[in-house]
Amino acid sequence: MLGELFNLKNIFPKRLKGEGACQEVKFLEDDVDLSTLPILTTWEEDGGPFITMGQVYTQSLDGELQNLGMYRLQMYDKQHLGMHWQIHKDASHFFDQYQREGKKMPVSIAIGGNPLYTWAATAPLPYGVNELLLYGLITKKPARLVKSLTTSLYIPEDVDYVIEGWLDPSEVKIEGPFGDHTGYYTLEEPYPVLKVSAITHKKRPVFLATVVGKPPLEDKYMGWPTERIFLPLLKTTASDLIDYHMPENGVFHNLITAKMKVMYKGHAKQFMHAFWGAGQMSFVKHAIFVGEEAPKLNNYNSIVPYILDRFHPSRLLITEGITDALDHSSPEALVGGKMGLDCTGKPMTEAPVVINDDALLTLLQTEDDSIRGVRQYMRHTRNPVIVVSVNKKSSMKAVFENVKDIDADMRLLVFVDEEKNDLDNAYMLVWRVVNNIDALRDIYVTDSVIGIDGTNKNSFDAYEREWPGDVECTQSVLKSLYKRGIIEKNDAVEHKFQL
Repeated sequence: MLGELFNLKNIFPKRLKGEGACQEVKFLEDDVDLSTLPILTTWEEDGGPFITMGQVYTQSLDGELQNLGMYRLQMYDKQHLGMHWQIHKDASHFFDQYQREGKKMPVSIAIGGNPLYTWAATAPLPYGVNELLLYGLITKKPARLVKSLTTSLYIPEDVDYVIEGWLDPSEVKIEGPFGDHTGYYTLEEPYPVLKVSAITHKKRPVFLATVVGKPPLEDKYMGWPTERIFLPLLKTTASDLIDYHMPENGVFHNLITAKMKVMYKGHAKQFMHAFWGAGQMSFVKHAIFVGEEAPKLNNYNSIVPYILDRFHPSRLLITEGITDALDHSSPEALVGGKMGLDCTGKPMTEAPVVINDDALLTLLQTEDDSIRGVRQYMRHTRNPVIVVSVNKKSSMKAVFENVKDIDADMRLLVFVDEEKNDLDNAYMLVWRVVNNIDALRDIYVTDSVIGIDGTNKNSFDAYEREWPGDVECTQSVLKSLYKRGIIEKNDAVEHKFQL
C-alpha cells in the first residue's frame, strides 16, 4: 500500500503562476456581454437562456474550503446571471457565511475543458471535500489551476470559458421557470444574482451544454457512471450492500433498487435508514431492496416479477425526510414522504384470481364513475399492478375507498389522470407515478390492498403549492429538429417517449 499512498500526492490540485489557455481572450467590466455566448433556451416555457453545464467554483468565507458544483444559471441580461443553487448544496452553505457577514461572494464559472471537470462537479462527495481531488485520483495527475482575473478563485487552466463575478448577499431575483431533468418545469423562485466582472476564453473555445427534460435524456449518461463509481463509497455506510441501480425513468432520486446480503430480521429496513442518511442518497424518495439471489437489478423483465412476488403491505416502510428542491409532489417544499419496500424474503404463497381488463373496468366503474380505463401489468405474478385512469373529481383516497372491496382479487392499485397518460406505456407511467407521489399522503394501505395516487395534485388533496407543467417536446420543437436534420422522424420513438 505504501506505493499507492505515495502516488496520492498527485491528486491535489496544483496552483500555477501566470495565466492559462482559458484566458487567451479577455473581456472585463463594461466589455462583458453574456449575449455573445451561445447560451441555450431549450424549452418553450423556459424563463430565458440557461447555462446548463457550468462548473461553479466557490470557497468558504475563510478560504479554507473549496467547492466545485454544477448549478444552472439563467441569463438575465449581458452582465447578470441567476444562481440556482439549492439549500442543501455546499456552495449555498458558503453563501450563508458571506450573507451573515454582509460580504460579497466571489464565484468563477468554467465551461468545457477536460470532461472530468464537468463530471466531478456533479459528484456526491461529502461536505468540505474538493471535487477536483477526484480528477487527480482518476487521472493520477493534479488539476492545474490558474487564478481568475477578477476574483480570488482558481480554475483549471485548460477550460474553454470562464465567467467571473460577485454575488451581493442583499440581492435576489426571480429565476425560472426551467424545463428540468425531472420532466417537469421548476417554478419561479428567488435566487441570488451574479454580477459578471469578466469573461475569458480560449482562442477557439467549445461551449458545452446539455438538454434535460422528460427521460430518456443526456443526464442519464452522467448518472450511470456516478452510480457505478460511488458504489464502494456507499458500501462504507452499508457494508452488506451488493449493488444498487437508478432506473432512468425514475430520474435518479425518485426511485432506486438495491441488492443486499441479508444477515438478520429487519436488516432491509435498517438499510433504508442508512440510505436516507447517506449524502445525496438522502434525497431518494422510493427504495426497493432485494436479496443477493435476486436477478440483476437492470434486468427489468426479471427483477420486476421478483419484486412483485414478494410485495406485501407488511413489508412497507413509510417515513419522512428531506427531498430534493426539484421535487414538486410533497405538500411542503424540501421535506416529504419516503417509501421503502423490503422484498428480500420469500415469495408470497397465494396468487390472485385474475380477470380480464374489460371485466375489471366494469366492476370498478360500477362503484365510481370517475374511472375511465384499466390496464393490468405482470398478471402472472403474486401482485399484478392494476393501473387505473381517472377523470379526477375528488381525492383518490375517496375513489380507493369506493373500490377497494369490490368482488375482484386486487392487490396493487395505481391511479393516474386520464389526460396525458397512456395506459399501455409502462415506461412513462413509471416516470409519472414516482414523480407525483408523496408516500405519506398518496399511499393507502389495507391488510390486502395497496393504493397509490399518481395523479396531479390539487385542492382535492389539500395541495396548496403550484403544480408544475410537463416539459413538452411539442410538434413545433420536433418540426424544427426534423428541418435542421438533427433527428429523423420516428413515430415509434415519438409514441414511446410521449414527445
